Amino acid sequence: EWSSPASQQLSGVTQTCATKTVGWDQVAHFCYPFTLEMFFTQGDESEDSLPQWPVLYFEVLSLDFWQRYRVEGYGSLVLPASPGLHMLTIPTWRPVELGTVAELRRFFIGGSPELEDITYARIPSTFKGERLSRFGFRTQTTGSVTFRLYCLQQSKAFLETSALRQRMQSVLDRLGGFSQQSSVYNVLEAFQRARRRMQEARESLPKDLISPSASTM
Repeated sequence: EWSSPASQQLSGVTQTCATKTVGWDQVAHFCYPFTLEMFFTQGDESEDSLPQWPVLYFEVLSLDFWQRYRVEGYGSLVLPASPGLHMLTIPTWRPVELGTVAELRRFFIGGSPELEDITYARIPSTFKGERLSRFGFRTQTTGSVTFRLYCLQQSKAFLETSALRQRMQSVLDRLGGFSQQSSVYNVLEAFQRARRRMQEARESLPKDLISPSASTM
């Protein structure tokens, strides 16, 4: 349900940036600006439908004096569902091979294991099942990348009739609550469990205690 202009670039590469020591960490300030414009078209009018928010995938590479490159980390972030300024720090990881020889090769020769599909950093684009298992896939935490995002949302609801405005407002409310849907679902599940327990307790009681027409003495 998301689209972008034909001229929109959906991928890019930053410049090479030298690192400097900040405390115990090696920090690189890329200051690389990018702009992304996307359009959401509601296809399902049901109130229970929630869109899947766009995801930004990124890969960090290093290049040394001898022009040897290495994969330093992969990561992904879900674009914020609310407008405004957002500062997000995303941890990264990289795949590793077993044994000392692989690390020696990485240090002296360069190169390292890479992902064929970068969407594997979150949910692979080819995944069709219900449960995703990464058992046996060895990784190592490497660092983090900080994004400063300025998000702007626009809607035709401010220019259309009142009926369409109300419908679009409900869509915006659902979109704005996308980040809180997990907590809402948890509350609903707890309510359903409590309701089932009450029904089971009610069925176990004698009928003369719960019948409104039962005679008393």
